[in-house]
Amino acid sequence: MIKDKIGLEIMSNRFQAIVDEMAQALFRTAHTVFIKETQDYGAALVSTKGEVFAASRRYGVLMMVGKPMDDAILAMGDDVREGDVFITNDPEATRGMATHLSDVYLWTPVFHEGKIVCYLWSFVHMTDVGGRVSGSIAPSSYELMQEGIRVPPRRLFREGVLDETFLKMFLVNTRSSNQNWGDMKACIAALNTAMRRMREIIQRFGADTISHSIDDVLNYAEAQSRRVISTVPEGTYHFSDFIEGDMVGLGLLRINLKLTVKDGEFNMDFAGTAPEVRAALNLPSFSKDGHWMLTTGVVNWLCTREPSIAYNAGMVRPLKITIPRGTIINPEPGAAVGARYSTSHKVCDVIIGALAQAVPDQLPATDSGQGGILMVAMPDPHTSETRVSVIQPVVGGSGGRPMADGVDGTMVILNFLKNVPTELLEREMPEVLIRRYGLREDSGGAGKYRGGTGAVIEFETHSPFSTVTARNLERYVFPPAGRQGGQPGTTGYTLLNPGTPEEKDIGKIDILQVGLGAVIQMGTQGGGGYGDPLDRPVEQVLSDVLDGYVSRASARGSYGVVIGEDGSLDAEATRERRAEIIAARQGQPLKSIDYGPVREAYNTLWPTELHDAISAQIGHLSRVQRQTGHQALYAEIGRRLDSGEKVLPEQVAAIYKELREHKLTSRRLARPL
Repeated sequence: MIKDKIGLEIMSNRFQAIVDEMAQALFRTAHTVFIKETQDYGAALVSTKGEVFAASRRYGVLMMVGKPMDDAILAMGDDVREGDVFITNDPEATRGMATHLSDVYLWTPVFHEGKIVCYLWSFVHMTDVGGRVSGSIAPSSYELMQEGIRVPPRRLFREGVLDETFLKMFLVNTRSSNQNWGDMKACIAALNTAMRRMREIIQRFGADTISHSIDDVLNYAEAQSRRVISTVPEGTYHFSDFIEGDMVGLGLLRINLKLTVKDGEFNMDFAGTAPEVRAALNLPSFSKDGHWMLTTGVVNWLCTREPSIAYNAGMVRPLKITIPRGTIINPEPGAAVGARYSTSHKVCDVIIGALAQAVPDQLPATDSGQGGILMVAMPDPHTSETRVSVIQPVVGGSGGRPMADGVDGTMVILNFLKNVPTELLEREMPEVLIRRYGLREDSGGAGKYRGGTGAVIEFETHSPFSTVTARNLERYVFPPAGRQGGQPGTTGYTLLNPGTPEEKDIGKIDILQVGLGAVIQMGTQGGGGYGDPLDRPVEQVLSDVLDGYVSRASARGSYGVVIGEDGSLDAEATRERRAEIIAARQGQPLKSIDYGPVREAYNTLWPTELHDAISAQIGHLSRVQRQTGHQALYAEIGRRLDSGEKVLPEQVAAIYKELREHKLTSRRLARPL
């Protein structure tokens, strides 16, 4: 056991160096654009109990600390030997370690004198693992079987010997087999790199010391995390937001949270969240405490409050989670999960929204909320084989921060996703032409600290039978909210053949078939602003206009700054305009959170109590009954609200009874158990 803080820091940094070198090896030897450019991969050191005791902070996915590896370890039983390498992508068999089939995990044990000291872990997001669409993921998929080949935990190598029969079977079921095997070999290179380093420190310090050190650094991070959480005022905080399921005909799907802060812990109860859906938006968390796809926002906050915190699973031990089974963030077996990141990010937004009520000066405004992945598949003109590639991560700006502007063109939660260089993409997919890629003017919400701008990408396809897919597109309906007087950012958009007579606003993409010469333009969201826009220095507004972040019209309308056609500041007109804005406020206090007029109108029609009543009405039903009841109730109540009728929460039970008796397709199906 390490008895002093210096020893803890030394060992924690040793582990960190190993995992960073491991991630670097994977990155440098990968084959696909997803890994070698976008960096959608991960590396971790894992304890024998399945906790991540070190994860990369420099390369790949920076969300690894809350990954639950315990069930994957248990699945392999006791017959684990030196030289074994395991593989899986199965969310259900690993109970929430893998969260969609495209993430393929490889791991291996570290032995010393016949005893397992720890595990080395890696994963890559494979460009394609089979399924109904090229790229494997489409929001409209409604069962896991549609999303690709499923591999429960099993051996890829047995004592160093490759299972070639399994490998061939796996790869032949994917559309990019050679590249997939290349990325798998990059994972193996990473595991071998980390194995050498772990053996070196075991030889230097001894296996017992390393084993104790693993426990100690986890406990150290937990203590640091609890210390930060204890600074938050104890109490219960409520917040909710909505996933936009309109592209698959599901409307708005609520994520509801009751956050209780007590005794250095966050207890997060998601009762009242929408049920599992027949779409790929489900998130298989299995309601595990500290789950990585639920707590990223909290982990970022902890790292901000305590920059030197040990970056491991001890950080998330105080994060307790309760999610009813059968909800969109804890679905039943077999549910489609490919586009689960839309849901994951919304959960992070909801947690930050609740926490910001307790510590408003520590959390940013809402970021763009979109971690979209834009992909294209087209036949190779020479071989006719389907080639698949990511075009870009289509990510918007982050929210304005309490002491700085938001980050332009990316979000804090997804800042590990890197841009794909245009030249590389056009070399690997020569039938794709990038016509425009840059920042989007007037997209960031106005504030003392401006929201980060979104981006605009426009591309043209030069191949017949091209398929464009996109997942995780969000905030096309409700914009990212501003905070502490800041204004909302913009919503996203997608145009087909912009600037032509055939221009069409197509909204979110699911599966889009296009041919020769089709042009697609996407604009991503800007983050919400933080603080009163009138508190932003005039010189900064002028600089934003000259840099193309803010238009002259927005400078005048939102910031009260008047700039002439020649780019010069009109100081007198600015003083007059700001006085007008102050007078128009008529002493009204600034909003602690500004959702924008569309969301605020929706909140008026659909108060929280009405959503709660619907959740209570269907919560006890079976899987299919919950899904049909949820859709039917929202459709019927929406119809009544649209006609001007007022619907009270206490009327929901009677409305559901009427639907069961007259409008649902099967009384037997609709009847409660």
